Amino acid sequence: MQPEFSESPDFSRSLQDSQIQAGAIFEADLPVPVSFGNDVEAVQAARQGVVVGDRSHWGRIQLTDEDRLTFLHNQTTNDLNRLKPGEGCDTLFVTSTARTLDLATVYVLEDEVLVIVSPSQRQPILTWIDRYIFFGDKVKLADVTDQTALFSLIGPASDTLLEHLNLPAFARLPYASHRPVTIAGQASRIAAGTGLALPGYTVIVPRTGAAAVWQALIEAGAIPMGERVWEQLRIEQGRPAPGRELTEAYNAVEACLWQAISLNKGCYIGQETIARLDTYKGVKQQIWGIRLQAAPAPDSGITVGEEKVGILTSLTETEQGFFGLGYVRTKAGGAGLKVQVGGIDGELVEVPFLERDRGGK
Repeated sequence: MQPEFSESPDFSRSLQDSQIQAGAIFEADLPVPVSFGNDVEAVQAARQGVVVGDRSHWGRIQLTDEDRLTFLHNQTTNDLNRLKPGEGCDTLFVTSTARTLDLATVYVLEDEVLVIVSPSQRQPILTWIDRYIFFGDKVKLADVTDQTALFSLIGPASDTLLEHLNLPAFARLPYASHRPVTIAGQASRIAAGTGLALPGYTVIVPRTGAAAVWQALIEAGAIPMGERVWEQLRIEQGRPAPGRELTEAYNAVEACLWQAISLNKGCYIGQETIARLDTYKGVKQQIWGIRLQAAPAPDSGITVGEEKVGILTSLTETEQGFFGLGYVRTKAGGAGLKVQVGGIDGELVEVPFLERDRGGK
């Protein structure tokens, strides 16, 4: 169906018209394409070639003024004070008991900090940040989601595509490093990383230039990818999502997101709980990937024999069958464990996005 346009109609229509010409299918409650009618091809391209997906519905929150980085450092789990302009990292917004609100990506620029948050958490995180800005804090907050667009280039051929666009110096950049570039005459920013454990880049561009940049990426060889493919890749890769794996029922350590947590940075919201869980090895459950022989009902219990050991949180269908994510009690076992999910046979497997050990953090 044709999408409805409520904000920035000229700019949005221009981008979405380009996407419709490429076969985009829209659903009423989603402002980005759900599919381009090429899901199988796009999944293969993400693994072996290059795809481009529109993630413009993800929130983009801007912090400015002189306390911006220190303030955010004190509100989230990672060590942001170590970052210099042109660098970035993943970090977590958590409650005082370390329950995870969202996994975010932070980009530090010369005069601002840009925070990328999940679509459903755009307003909640904006409200959360604003709540902790007190009198005397030199921090200004703005939601710039509607003024910008965000695309993900995913796949091993991403570097070749950038070279085709005369942007050859991006290979092997550290994760979340970013640089200003010009694509199709539009001032843009490219950051290393895709939001998944797959090679590629994130492209941020002013909304006015979104259609031109999208078309340039397609003409350079990227296969368009819809939200349905992103969701399949997210589950296969193991990236936890708000409302599914990231809820008030689970904490940040159980979510296996050590890449976004620092234990050495000092005090922050939720720090005491995370440190205690680490010190006393108090992780009672963790996320695992689950290969399944059929599709269980959503939110099915995970059992070993007659004993319930966990719950299914996400499910997708792949070329090899059904694949899910779920929390499983630590004492039940890990990779290779045979389970039943809603009566369906399954097996626990590792997923590449998660980090179960804190290493030297």
